[in-house]
Amino acid sequence: MEDLNIKQLTLALRTIAEEKNLPEDTVLEVIKQAIAAAWRRDNGEREQNVRASLNINDGSATVYVVRDIVEEVENDVTEISLEDAKKIKSDAEIGGVIEDAHNVTSFGRVAAQTAKQVILQRLREAEREVVLAEFEDKIGTVVTGTVQRVEPRVVRIELGKAIGIMPQSEQIQGEYYGVGRRIKVLIKDIEREGRGPQLILSRGSEEFVRHLFSQEVPEMETGAVEIKKIAREAGRRTKLAVASALPGIDPVGTFVGGHGTRVQAVMNEIGDQEKIDIIPYEEESSAFIASAMSPAEVLSVSVDEAAKRATVFVSEDQQSVAIGRAGQNVRLASRLTGYELDIEAKAPAKTEPKPRKNIEDSLMSVVEEVAE
Repeated sequence: MEDLNIKQLTLALRTIAEEKNLPEDTVLEVIKQAIAAAWRRDNGEREQNVRASLNINDGSATVYVVRDIVEEVENDVTEISLEDAKKIKSDAEIGGVIEDAHNVTSFGRVAAQTAKQVILQRLREAEREVVLAEFEDKIGTVVTGTVQRVEPRVVRIELGKAIGIMPQSEQIQGEYYGVGRRIKVLIKDIEREGRGPQLILSRGSEEFVRHLFSQEVPEMETGAVEIKKIAREAGRRTKLAVASALPGIDPVGTFVGGHGTRVQAVMNEIGDQEKIDIIPYEEESSAFIASAMSPAEVLSVSVDEAAKRATVFVSEDQQSVAIGRAGQNVRLASRLTGYELDIEAKAPAKTEPKPRKNIEDSLMSVVEEVAE
């Protein structure tokens, strides 16, 4: 690419738009940015504020170097004093801008390379934006994708035309992602900061589990049962608080399914190493906290509503179950209920032992009764 002829670029505009399935206005904007970048490379300075306009009819371009009109010039590349501005434009005012126009027809080799890079990069971003716009209304849904690449901090997953990323924080701890494997992912968000738009995917979020259950429990769609709250540590444990809107329906049994089929189907997707506790949601906080501590058996709960704290009393042999490995059970119960939880072991109350009857005495009394 010896030089860049603007007329040729203008003629190519429609072809590029059709090939890339992009609006002509988008491609025109990209070409304007490329012309501005190329001109700056050939004639200007890095900091200059440069914009370009393009005449599609005759293939001519004009580049404008924009400078802000200020009282005191600190950077003469981007600023101009009012006095100098008035020499160019008599009605110039502080806060306005002065634009120096330069006509352009073609660029040298180095600037042409710059323009080419800008065009390729901006077109890629524009394409990605168009593709991601299709996913805008799919945020919060679960789709199936193919693992394309596994990197130390992210897994790249192909979803048809788009490629999304699953950051470490959204992965299931300990799960293996093999290239080519088809997996279900939740479309969590579209992030537009940093290097162009990104599709953020998740398997480790609480919403992913909620969605998996909605596929297994048809009663959720009818509104007969619902998941009130979820607390999850992906790959380790999930706690679900469930309730029913209709009397006579057992919400826990509905979610577990006959012979545990429904909960098992969810575990098959997220991995058997993750335990799922399904507990009934209770309006009354102490009852809800006691349920949330499952599988630990709770003796009593003392709640301080003002401080959002509660003390959970358990027997000594249940203390380690209540706390869980590395404090996990109590941590998830706390997140589920919204209370800071303290676990206290209570020694069982001493009861007077009943006098044991001598077995021979019992036998003798029976014999006597029979004899009589």
